[in-house]
Amino acid sequence: MRITTRGRYALRATLALARLSMDGSPVSISRLSEKEQISSVFLEQIFFKLRKAGIVESIRGPGGGFRMAKPLDQITAKEVLDAAGEGLMLSPCGKIKKSCSHMNDCISFAIWAEATELVNNFFANMTLASIIQKYVKQFESDSASCAD
Repeated sequence: MRITTRGRYALRATLALARLSMDGSPVSISRLSEKEQISSVFLEQIFFKLRKAGIVESIRGPGGGFRMAKPLDQITAKEVLDAAGEGLMLSPCGKIKKSCSHMNDCISFAIWAEATELVNNFFANMTLASIIQKYVKQFESDSASCAD
């Protein structure tokens, strides 16, 4: 399994948006681009997919931008990765058994299928709210200790 730059940036930008729009105000692509050091053109492509999936919503006009479409505890990391077009498949063996020429005598299929299920469940059980709650405090305390 390899999460592409698009998937990593989708999760990173979604978490940044969640933190920047806690009060419900929209955040512009340019602000997210500057904050996360991600190309605004690339972010626009990502946010088009996230909006289509119902993860974010766009607000047009002056002061417009994007904000979360649902509460953070109702959006999982898997949904964000899926919306970005990332597959959480560890091996082609874990996906389509019937297309494999070794399917009648291959016991490793079950291992790949089980491992893929574990990875998918890991990301499916991780909400944006839980990520922010768990890791923001950790990074804030790490930053404070580095400043000393």
